[in-house]
Amino acid sequence: MSGPVLDTTGPAAPPRSNGELVFAAPWEGRAFGLAVALAEAEVFTWDGFRDRLVARIAADPAAPYYGCWLAACEDALVAAGRLDGAEVLTRAADLAARPAGHDDADHDHTDHAR
Repeated sequence: MSGPVLDTTGPAAPPRSNGELVFAAPWEGRAFGLAVALAEAEVFTWDGFRDRLVARIAADPAAPYYGCWLAACEDALVAAGRLDGAEVLTRAADLAARPAGHDDADHDHTDHAR
């Protein structure tokens, strides 16, 4: 099995600096890894994910790249029948309600783990 092949040019190409991928925040790297892992696990196809990413970017060219990336991942999961749209919205609201930096801080999650 071969892994996803990232575009190096065009709208689907991730931000890079000196050829290396650039993540402005830790969640961007996690979103990147999540999509790659899901494609490698054949939960969805990389080409299908890429097409959704290009569509998301085209729909809102001013949106942050990894915001589009995450939305494309959600779209691919819904299209693959792994999540329904309402479930995505519920999970996103739960995650958005957590304190800023929640996932990046070194603290105990046992009191609020889901």
